[in-house]
Amino acid sequence: MRLHTLRVTAFGPFGGAQEIDFDALSSAGLFLLHGPTGAGKTSVLDAVCYALYGSVPGARQTGSGQGQNLRSDHAEPGVRTEVALELTVAGRRLELTRQPPFARPKKRGTGFTTEKAQSWLREHDAVTGEWKDLSRSHQEIGEEITQLLGMSKDQFCQVVLLPQGDFARFLRADAEARGKLLGRLFDTHRFAAVEQRLADDRRGAQRQVEAGDAELLADAHRMQQAAGGIVELPPVDAAPGDPGLADAVLAWAATARSTAREHYTHTHLALHAAESARAAAQRALVEATETERLQRRHAEAEARAAALADRADEHRAVERRMERARKAEAVAPALSLREAAEGEHRAALVREERARAALRAEPESVGALDTAAPPDALTDAARRVALELGGLASARRAERRLAEVAQERAGLDREERADTDLLHEAEAWLAAWDTRRAALQSRVDDAQEAATRAEHLAGQLEPARRQARAAVERDRLAARAEEAAAVMLAAREEAAAAHEHWLGLKEQRLRDVAAELAEGLVDGAPCTVCGATEHPAPMRKSEQHVDRAAEERALTAYRTAEARRGDTERALGSVREELAAAKAAAGDGSAEELAAAVRDLEARHAEARTAASGLHAARETLARAENEHGRRLTDRQEAATRTAARASTRESLEREQAALAEELEEVRGGAVTVEERAAQLERHAHLLTEAADAARAVESTATRLKDADARLADAAFRAGFDTPQDAAAALVDDAEHRELQRRLDAWQSEQAAVRAILAEEETVTASRAPAADVPAARAAAEAADARVRAAGSARDAAARRCDELDRLSRRAATEARRLGPLRATYNRIARLASLAAGTSADNERKMRLESYVLAARLEQVAAAATARLRRMSSGRYTLVHSDSLTGRGRSGLGLHVVDAWTGRERDTATLSGGETFFASLALALGLADVVTDEAGGVRLDTLFIDEGFGSLDDQTLDEVLDVLDALRERDRSVGIVSHVGDLRRRVHAQLEIVKGRSGSVVRQHGARVD
Repeated sequence: MRLHTLRVTAFGPFGGAQEIDFDALSSAGLFLLHGPTGAGKTSVLDAVCYALYGSVPGARQTGSGQGQNLRSDHAEPGVRTEVALELTVAGRRLELTRQPPFARPKKRGTGFTTEKAQSWLREHDAVTGEWKDLSRSHQEIGEEITQLLGMSKDQFCQVVLLPQGDFARFLRADAEARGKLLGRLFDTHRFAAVEQRLADDRRGAQRQVEAGDAELLADAHRMQQAAGGIVELPPVDAAPGDPGLADAVLAWAATARSTAREHYTHTHLALHAAESARAAAQRALVEATETERLQRRHAEAEARAAALADRADEHRAVERRMERARKAEAVAPALSLREAAEGEHRAALVREERARAALRAEPESVGALDTAAPPDALTDAARRVALELGGLASARRAERRLAEVAQERAGLDREERADTDLLHEAEAWLAAWDTRRAALQSRVDDAQEAATRAEHLAGQLEPARRQARAAVERDRLAARAEEAAAVMLAAREEAAAAHEHWLGLKEQRLRDVAAELAEGLVDGAPCTVCGATEHPAPMRKSEQHVDRAAEERALTAYRTAEARRGDTERALGSVREELAAAKAAAGDGSAEELAAAVRDLEARHAEARTAASGLHAARETLARAENEHGRRLTDRQEAATRTAARASTRESLEREQAALAEELEEVRGGAVTVEERAAQLERHAHLLTEAADAARAVESTATRLKDADARLADAAFRAGFDTPQDAAAALVDDAEHRELQRRLDAWQSEQAAVRAILAEEETVTASRAPAADVPAARAAAEAADARVRAAGSARDAAARRCDELDRLSRRAATEARRLGPLRATYNRIARLASLAAGTSADNERKMRLESYVLAARLEQVAAAATARLRRMSSGRYTLVHSDSLTGRGRSGLGLHVVDAWTGRERDTATLSGGETFFASLALALGLADVVTDEAGGVRLDTLFIDEGFGSLDDQTLDEVLDVLDALRERDRSVGIVSHVGDLRRRVHAQLEIVKGRSGSVVRQHGARVD
């Protein structure tokens, strides 16, 4: 990169237009940029950086001040700030022009109008000698310059605009500070990203291995639980992360399975033995039970025979009783007839006595009538009572009215009690009304607040959604802008080619225009060019002649291509405007972050809406409570009104009740009610009628009883009984007859059964055998059965244990097979991550990957710097890189100086001020060489060194200048920025900055001017 010309207008301290010819300054190799403090020496370097990158170096660059803080305070209001730089880079001669935002006075009225920042990039065509426009886009120009130079702005400021203060700090800095600067210059952050990626992969693989180990240990614990107390095994002697964990678990599982199978075999054999013992015990129990049954059967038969012998007299008595009963059956009809007649007579006597006793119990119903009167007298008395009963109808109506009055009074009492309860309830409810209303109003307020919050969030939600959509649109438009830029570049190249083609045709036609004019010449007619009438040698058209039509077609094609280029540029501008609008709407957040923010707002909005959804219900509850309050007040007032009205009604009912009671007192007699009096009369009439009927029935039954006695005496004499009473005593009823016959039949059946049992051979044989011990046999059988059940449970448990251990072993084997590749991957990644992080034993210097790369770069820089430092220090000093261990056991980016006079290596902090300057200058130049090579071999033909020469003595200054002058061997020019007066005598080519009241101006001295 070589600078040719710099033009600044209204920039920094330069109020007017100033131009610097770097070609003239560079012809001497070294040139001095000097001037008083504040004149604008550094502003020249700022202008170069601003022209290239659109911003100034370091702290002089502020966020929004690219226009205002760069503008000269000495400039006229209508003069716009502008920086134009002409340079050659990568074999291309370019011109960069930049104008920051400009607040110019309005053409009409007062105030200012801000014009946008503008940039131009042009390229010089060596063939035509004309400048060709390349781009007016800030972004495109920045990308083009960065690609051509191969350096970012920070790298350019460190390599081309050498800040000596920074490199003096770099020379004395610790390893961390050097690492930051070198990492920024050489862009080694990708190696740190590799370290981080390896560390993340190691953690991920470690989590997978630990999860697999934990699962293996969990399976081991499950197998230990499944083995229970039967299989005694030691715990697994391994921990998560141990490579031998899988083998330990599988070995443990194999031991557990073999031990469990051996235990299963033992339990199976024990079950077989227990089943055989149970079968023998059950056979013994069956035999003992049968022997006991036969012995008990024989004993019971002998006991039954003895019982029959004891009841022989009773059997003979039953036979005699059955014989007398058969004889008495002939007298039974007469006995039945006589008993029926006697029963009817006794019943008639009882009814008569009961009816007359009832009459005697109520003498007022009989009056003067004798209770022993004949039936006819009793019938007359009953007729008189019935007549009195018919006169009680009016009394019944009066009594019903009296009951109604009592009911009305009771209703008044109930209403009074109800109103009293209503008043008490209303008073209690109204007493708590203020508290209840406050609580309900609080619910309404909370819901209203939630509704307000939901409305506020809803207002935020839509802008957030628009911003999220704008972010998506921004990303889409960014892709479209890239596509449109590619299309525009193609259209621009096509238009340039068409333009070149048209210009070529036009140039050729101009060369052949004489042939076209010669075609119109006529002998004797004057020439339109020279006026001659003779045309001795007119020019003829060549084969490559270009006529007007071909030129017009080329022009049309160029205009078409130019129109297409304009369309693509406008389309690109439109897309970029849309992209700018989308970026303005979306902000700096990513689409994913904005989408997450939208989801968070939606969740909060939904929560607020849920809380606000109870507003309507809360308001309705409050409205119902207020309605209830009004109803309670109305109920209390109406209850008081009803209480006053009941007083008069109660007084009227009391008067009517007293009159009816007096009237009924006379009619009731001794009865409580009219109905009771009527019931008394009805009962009296009924008693008199019953007494008359009962007396007539007694007379009739006495006659039938006398006839039955005569018939019974005759039937008993014929049957052989002395008296009717004997015949009656010999009779038995059906139940007794069946019982006597049953007893006779049972006697005979029992006698036959006993004889049959005593005749059985097996029963007799069993009775002669010893007594059977059934309880002992049953206990032995139950114990054998219990042993079988216990043995079966043990065998089943052993089988389940074997199945569970087999299942868990297969699962552990599967997990171990799956874990093998994961562990191998983890070990490989862990070794790489430890090696890159500097924690591996293989990394002897404990150097991180990024530090290793930076150390290699620093070693190159030290080697390049040493070549110049030796010359500057007359061969005394050499810069060397040191990778010795520093803090926390890691290698750093050490930089030491070797003193040839002492032969010892010492720290750079021990250098004096002048030594520090030329050492840092050598380091800066060496770094510039390495960064240049790193940037792909881009030539840096112009360098600037800013300040630091005041600390050098004359001899050292000569040596430093010789080194700088030697840079011309690589076709470089070096500009020294300094206000040291001695340099003006030593450096002939000078650029002086002169400051004045109207701003600074530049002056060139001792430089070649073409």
